[in-house]
Amino acid sequence: MLSKTLKTALAGLALTLALPMTQACAKDLIVATDTAFVPFEFKQDGKYTGFDIQLWEAIAKQAGLKYRLQPMDFNGIIPGLQTRNVDVALAGITIREDRAKVIDFSEPYYESGLAILVSSDSPIQTAKDLEGKMVAVKIGTATVDYMKANVPSAKLKLFPNIDNAFLELATGRVDAVVHDTPNVQYYAKTAGHGKVKVVGSLKSGDFYGIAFPKGSELVPVVNKALAELKTNGTYDKLYETWFGKKADAVN
Repeated sequence: MLSKTLKTALAGLALTLALPMTQACAKDLIVATDTAFVPFEFKQDGKYTGFDIQLWEAIAKQAGLKYRLQPMDFNGIIPGLQTRNVDVALAGITIREDRAKVIDFSEPYYESGLAILVSSDSPIQTAKDLEGKMVAVKIGTATVDYMKANVPSAKLKLFPNIDNAFLELATGRVDAVVHDTPNVQYYAKTAGHGKVKVVGSLKSGDFYGIAFPKGSELVPVVNKALAELKTNGTYDKLYETWFGKKADAVN
């Protein structure tokens, strides 16, 4: 769940939706993305695609924004925003109060959580079973904080991208991978089919947001476009393309 403080901050940004286009919106924007985060962003047949990529394409079209994608490791995205080398970032970035102190977020566009991935013959079923185990996680993500706070005895093995974590599990060098639920489920249904299984949900109520440098004039522009896409049905169509029928909209 988003805290009251974070909701208030996001609401404050939303009040500026009527602002006109600025010079920041008129230039070619640098949009950072972590292209090893299937099904949100990845490279297929030489082109970048995924839910985040197609959602941003729709937002940019709706708002009349020009941009170029800048693939980078997740761990470098927030520093890139802080130094303003990056104008926008979409990479399954969880909205958190500590991050909101140094960067700005759009309104939420996806509700996520964390799940456990293990080999198909593993006895692990719950977070308690991860105690003392070797667990692969992605550097700089909410997963690291969650595991340190809730399963402190787990031995965390950190990776710059989640594909390497999945490889460690496949080769038996870790006991489990803990990561964002949609990414874990997608891997289990595709490349990991028959070799791995999703055994438990650790946490829900996390929300992804589009990220910007602190004080960016793009926030109200993107929020307005995102709201319009939710109203005109474009958001729902994209969601169903990548995840199936949506039970509840993210508001």
